[in-house]
Amino acid sequence: MTRETLLRLVAAAVGGGLLYLAFPPSGLWLLTPVALGLLYACLAVRRPRAAIGALVGGVFGLAFFVPLLPWVGEFVGALPWLALSVVMALYLALFGAMATVTMRLPAAPLWFAACWVAVEWLRSSFPFGGFPWGAAAFSQTDGFFLPVARWFGVPGLSFVLALVGAGVAALVIAFADRGRHTVTAGLAAACLLAPLAVAGLAVATAPSPEGGETVRVVAVQGNVPRLGLDFNAQRRAVLDNHYRETLRLAEDVAAGRRAKPDLILWPENASDISPLDNPDAARLIQSAVSVTGVPIVFGTLLFGPDGRPTNTVLVWETEDGLAEPEPSARYDKHIIQPFGEYLPWRDFFAMFSSYADRAGDFRPGTGSAAVPVHTGGSTVMLGVSTCWEVAFDRSPRQAVNDGAQLLFVPTNNATFGDTDMTYQQLAMSQVRAVETGRSVAVAATSGVSALIAPNGDVLTHSEIFTPALLEADLPLRSGQTLAVWLGPWLQWLVVLCAVCGFLYALVRATRFDAFGRRSAAHANDAVVEDEGTP
Repeated sequence: MTRETLLRLVAAAVGGGLLYLAFPPSGLWLLTPVALGLLYACLAVRRPRAAIGALVGGVFGLAFFVPLLPWVGEFVGALPWLALSVVMALYLALFGAMATVTMRLPAAPLWFAACWVAVEWLRSSFPFGGFPWGAAAFSQTDGFFLPVARWFGVPGLSFVLALVGAGVAALVIAFADRGRHTVTAGLAAACLLAPLAVAGLAVATAPSPEGGETVRVVAVQGNVPRLGLDFNAQRRAVLDNHYRETLRLAEDVAAGRRAKPDLILWPENASDISPLDNPDAARLIQSAVSVTGVPIVFGTLLFGPDGRPTNTVLVWETEDGLAEPEPSARYDKHIIQPFGEYLPWRDFFAMFSSYADRAGDFRPGTGSAAVPVHTGGSTVMLGVSTCWEVAFDRSPRQAVNDGAQLLFVPTNNATFGDTDMTYQQLAMSQVRAVETGRSVAVAATSGVSALIAPNGDVLTHSEIFTPALLEADLPLRSGQTLAVWLGPWLQWLVVLCAVCGFLYALVRATRFDAFGRRSAAHANDAVVEDEGTP
């Protein structure tokens, strides 16, 4: 390995570490374009061959994903965590190879950003439904760039971050090399200023998060008796905890210490004893609804005729101050989690972990992602993205398209212990608030629960592993943001451009003679181009 290659790999590792620090709980959001700019420089200075570009991307990916994902192995050992980190790093190795080839075209920063979005799309889609965790956009919980999500969604925000980082790096390279590079200072400046102008305009035109009709929401965090994978063994204790906190809410309202809410939200798995099958659980929930006089929306498990469970959210309402005998609406989680709620290739993965047999066999739901909740004479359409689903663009987008005025993210993070997972997931909810223009209520069994304004601001939040009652007046919104209206089409267009650009650059770099063999002269030209262009 040459000294130059070693320096590239060290710089790539530093870049991956910086990108990790941009994510919560550190939350140093400005480091995202810095990290991506450093990655651009690793691929642009004395442009390496594609194989070295792949190595650079892979090292960057390992330095990012290994510290980002330890929560995956919190209770199942290091193997799943490290295996997933390596797989995610392979996607960035693909990015490194793809970007190295495509950046030979004019306007290299644009191609760099397009390739970044294309690979984010790929790893968010394949295999087993994909793994969107660690998308660059999810690092922007606040700061200058976040409003871009309202226009162009998570993929557009990732594109802007990559283009800003690449634009700065290209500008520095252009000045440092005194014109040797084909990327001129003017072009680099344009690639930098254009996304900054878009971000500035998005900030200037962002709507107020206040005003209009509101609904008073209380999110209940009941906590769990202990950590670990045996969460389901604690199911009655968890239900009792949420019931107890709700009674405390009713007492506070009766004593005038709190205003009466319009809606109470319990988290995912708040009642893993199905109230449709267990009379005791049903009586407890009916009692909580009757005592408060307020509809309660909560997570539970229901079993179908085939014996397979669904991860379900039920709406339990009141009539004349009394709880109804059965739920008025339900939502079954659409996007179920591989290796948790179901295990693909069960026999194969069982060879690597004794925990494989703990994976469920859940059935995904269908239908609307928004449920009606009747609150004091009006109806609120509540969009649901249960836990894992909030990471996927299509889940909150479907909820809004189905009429959601408010988004609800019920989640259970108890199985991931005292790790960064809950903070990273909360950041996704903040970005989704801006992307959809909706308030978001996050109710977690053990934390962090939060109520989020449509501009992404956290109005109130809980501590981890602490019982809590969170309350706020959340604005109700209708209509679509540009990001929701565009849907996946903008992302698909960028992916198509990146793939076409890559194929064109690959063909252009591989010149053949009339007999289909690469000529020596053209081979030498390619070597000179590789070593002398950015």
